[in-house]
Amino acid sequence: MRIVISGGTGFLGSPLAEMYAEEGHDVRVLTRSLMSGDFRHDPGTGAPGVTRVGWVPDGKSGPWATVLDGADAVINLAGESIDAGRWTPQRKARLRDSRLLATRSLATAILAVKAPPRVFVSSSAVGFYGPAGDQPLTEASPAGRGFLAGLCEDWEKEAQCVTRAETRLAIVRSGIVLERSGGALARMITPFRWFVGGRIGSGRQYFSWIHRLDWMELVRWMVQQQEVRGAINATAPEPVTNKELARALGRALHRPRLVPAPTFALKLIVGEMADSIVTGQRVIPARAQALGYHFRYPDIDQAFRGIFGD
Repeated sequence: MRIVISGGTGFLGSPLAEMYAEEGHDVRVLTRSLMSGDFRHDPGTGAPGVTRVGWVPDGKSGPWATVLDGADAVINLAGESIDAGRWTPQRKARLRDSRLLATRSLATAILAVKAPPRVFVSSSAVGFYGPAGDQPLTEASPAGRGFLAGLCEDWEKEAQCVTRAETRLAIVRSGIVLERSGGALARMITPFRWFVGGRIGSGRQYFSWIHRLDWMELVRWMVQQQEVRGAINATAPEPVTNKELARALGRALHRPRLVPAPTFALKLIVGEMADSIVTGQRVIPARAQALGYHFRYPDIDQAFRGIFGD
């Protein structure tokens, strides 16, 4: 298959591209590091392997769009990291533009090519549901309120502009993806290493997570399964409270939970983003389970054993 991935150099896209390439698929990774339309094959990835293609995600199509013509799947993972800094007005604008414009560019190109991809898997996040306490949330739950919810709703609307009958649209609403090499878990580990890890705020807020291997296999399953359309929650079937997460991480690292982070201190550090951290969401992957996806790591202790070893 020819697989086109935007955001294919990041924490999620890079291992996904490598997994496809190792199986002999032709992987094209859209990147801003090359001139639009330029190609560069990654040495050591075999044949056909991974080829980087320069693009400009400005809301329009461009010379890069030729790689979408005849592609089997397009996987859209483009977007600036949500938790890489305070949510200043300028950064909020970048977070929106990096997602909406990239998705709009892909949608515009898919609508224009002669042989559109058979499936378009586009990113979103469980932030779509907004703060919801301990209320279980499924794909049938409505959009919530707040910056993240509004961003996710608009992000999904851009993907929904792909209206070609030949292209199946699936939206992956990702929870917090766990793997020790990066992402949220790499930042969680540090205070525990220094014996100062603990819950955040009350600890009662829910944390909707997924092991990175499950996330990758779920996305690949979405590409393959013809019946998968619309939103799919990419979260483990057993979300945990922040207190339970801290306990499990402490056990995995053989470290006690000593110092909880008070809410006011968190707000001083990360600003408005703290609201989404201290309120939490209890998201259930109802559609994935109903359609037969089997999770390798359904509970947090299993996930941490897989990440850190016994």
